[in-house]
Amino acid sequence: MIKLILGLALWSITHFIPAMAVGLRKNLVSRLGENPYKGLFALLVIIALYLIVSGWKSVAPVVIFTPPDWGSYAARLLVLLGFILFLAPYAPNNFRRMFRHPQLMGVACWGVGHLLANGEARSIVLFGGLALWAVIEILLLNRRDGEWAKPERVTWARNLGLVIIGAVAYLAFLYMHHRLIGSAPLI
Repeated sequence: MIKLILGLALWSITHFIPAMAVGLRKNLVSRLGENPYKGLFALLVIIALYLIVSGWKSVAPVVIFTPPDWGSYAARLLVLLGFILFLAPYAPNNFRRMFRHPQLMGVACWGVGHLLANGEARSIVLFGGLALWAVIEILLLNRRDGEWAKPERVTWARNLGLVIIGAVAYLAFLYMHHRLIGSAPLI
């Protein structure tokens, strides 16, 4: 469990630096250069992901609570919404008008969805930790960036395109979930 917690802490701290320690980030960029800073950031994220994944796999599932019967259905909907919102920053759509940080909202939906379907300790740490990180990151970014200028409204076709792409990505990942993660969410 320690590796998992260390991975989540490294992930969070690495992402919090640009949001709350703007001076530190600027100092690092001026000392290292923009691309080396981005390389260091990417390296820390990769190390965090390694610690998260290997930490997850090393912990035996210990049940803390029994999820509600409807939890797996809610999880499917929230994770689908998470996929759609995670892709929202990359093309014009009205989700970007609803949520200032749709990608982080997508991570929060993904985390909460998984918490509704999984009641073991490692799930609470991983999914609860990432959902909490996403919410805190949103608050920090909102404070750092000040007032929000919403993007222009776009046609419904743009929204439909995003929903279709998000749903296809979700279904593809759902199909691969057992191979990648080791658990089958539809069973």
